[in-house]
Amino acid sequence: MSYKLILNPKYKDCETNLLNIKNIFNNSDESIHKARNELKIIELNGLKCVVKSFKVPHLINRVAYTFFRDGKAKKSYTNAIKLTQIDVDTPEPIGIIEFFSAGLLSESFFISIYEPYDFTIREVFHHKVSEYQEVLKQFVKFTYDIHKKGVWHVDYSLGNILITKNENNSYRFSLVDINRMEFKNISSIDGLKNFNKFWAKDDNDLLIISKEYAQLAKIDENKAISIVKNEAKSLEAKVNLKRKLKRK
Repeated sequence: MSYKLILNPKYKDCETNLLNIKNIFNNSDESIHKARNELKIIELNGLKCVVKSFKVPHLINRVAYTFFRDGKAKKSYTNAIKLTQIDVDTPEPIGIIEFFSAGLLSESFFISIYEPYDFTIREVFHHKVSEYQEVLKQFVKFTYDIHKKGVWHVDYSLGNILITKNENNSYRFSLVDINRMEFKNISSIDGLKNFNKFWAKDDNDLLIISKEYAQLAKIDENKAISIVKNEAKSLEAKVNLKRKLKRK
């Protein structure tokens, strides 16, 4: 079985661990998320790291990721480097390793520094944070700022924004699960559509988002409210329909 390794020069001492990452990962029981892909917290060379193991793609994608486009681990690393270069917070990347079987991509791993945080945006939308309205306003400002930098997070959703409270009552937002990301010009109208996966239980949350973004982007407030609400409801309906069809 062959492999391809990409290593952040800052962490060249981790090369041996990355080459042995399959054994290290399989022998660790510190799993923090397991679905299609799995994340584990693992110490490498004295560094607390998050190792993301990507599910082996189906045959068509194995061919595609080998010959025509970057695999998910490589995209994660490349996007992390780009975000760092434009001062958008994301856990610092250490490197990736891709393993190939029969000439095609098989297992792949993305390794980054573990980033401590206080809560995620999920707790904010579920009102489990005392100052959730203030956090929402600052989150909208963060979102507007990354849109101005051309960052479009395709999986911009409840579990993918880590939040840390600073001493001055401001909040730091950090992006994770970044393999599906685009860098492009983003209009104010399109920017509003990037909130469609948050599905706020309280309509007032959507109003806060809409009004804050409209003020920053200098667009009509009522138009912004309509876009945010309609986009969220439309996507939620599509997802619920898919779930019903799968159950049947």
